[in-house]
Amino acid sequence: MSLKRTVADPKIVRRLNKTAILEAVRGNQKGISRAETARLTTLSRATVSAIVDELLNSGVVLEAGIGVSHAGRPPTLLQLNPDAGRVVGIDVGASHVLVVIADLNGKPLAESEIGFDITAGPEAGLENIYLAVEATLNQAGCGMAEVTRIGAGVPGPVNVSLGTVSSPPIMPGWDGFPIRRQIEARWGRPTTLDNDANLGALGEWAFGAGQGESNLIYIKIGTGIGCGVLLDGKIYNGVLGTAGEIGHVTISEDGPPCKCGNYGCLEAMAGGEAIAQRAQLAIKAGQRTLLTEINHARPITARDVAMAAKAGDVVGQQLLNDAGRHIGSALASMINLLNPGLVLVGGGVTGAGNFLLDPIREAITQRSLRSSLMAARIELAALGRRSTALGAVSVALSKTFRQYVEAGERLT
Repeated sequence: MSLKRTVADPKIVRRLNKTAILEAVRGNQKGISRAETARLTTLSRATVSAIVDELLNSGVVLEAGIGVSHAGRPPTLLQLNPDAGRVVGIDVGASHVLVVIADLNGKPLAESEIGFDITAGPEAGLENIYLAVEATLNQAGCGMAEVTRIGAGVPGPVNVSLGTVSSPPIMPGWDGFPIRRQIEARWGRPTTLDNDANLGALGEWAFGAGQGESNLIYIKIGTGIGCGVLLDGKIYNGVLGTAGEIGHVTISEDGPPCKCGNYGCLEAMAGGEAIAQRAQLAIKAGQRTLLTEINHARPITARDVAMAAKAGDVVGQQLLNDAGRHIGSALASMINLLNPGLVLVGGGVTGAGNFLLDPIREAITQRSLRSSLMAARIELAALGRRSTALGAVSVALSKTFRQYVEAGERLT
């Protein structure tokens, strides 16, 4: 029988103390004194003083003015140094790439979005991503030398430990491709790869409508449909990273074929591409719609349908209503299964506003258990198209500080 260690490893204790102190400083952007830090962390003033000195020497924390004294000498306030490094958040969609450069407070310094064709494959796709990142760094007035970490999201099931996607329905040619390793080789910066909807959930939790919620569902409705699930404050990935693939829940066994190989999936019934295809069918059938006035030199998009609906087009409104009902039915099942406190609807198609959200809410109300429904608020994501990129920023920040605490090295 092995003996349990009764004395904690001093290295682990110091790491935990350092983490607590750094989080206290990060959480008080207006400044916090050493005494208040000791009170919040329940650590001794001597411990706090020693670790704060280390953080000051590293450059991650700085002294930022004098606080108000209630008795005795006014305290010196501590703040996180937002300029000790930069992080990069990348949202790779089926038809766009959005890049955000942020400081160590998570404040966006620059962002840019470019058109993108994910079906062009990984080599061509990564080159476009590299160009977008470098252009955004230039816009922010910094270089890769100042970047501590990169976070990236892609629209497919991700094996987070390997940094690859597994059989992604809308990413032909990307299956098993070493995305994370290629990005790290390009710039020599540690990179995290995750599913775009997972990062959308984290972005809303860290910076948007999900703040304060530890159990939420984020559904991203774009070209396809993805879902991020936050349980007890942590993203649930599943064994191979395929958890939350709500887009491939069967809505109708007799429905249209889906890119995953099945029929009648939610994505094939209600994703942005499906909405656009149904609009085209309506035009071919001779239905009276504003969509016939669109320049047919380019394909109709879900955004066109949303704009037509807002202009009073009945066909556009009906297409969005049908999609919303399908999405709401799938979400009702997830609400019954997971009992979240919040359901956030995000992605590019949500530009349709209440034309999509109202039928989603109606279907959820009709199909959810009353007890589960009473606990769940249904809202639009607050960060809009930036949810995933800011989620990638959040992950990059978290791992940056964890790396700093564990390694004890400078952030630059």
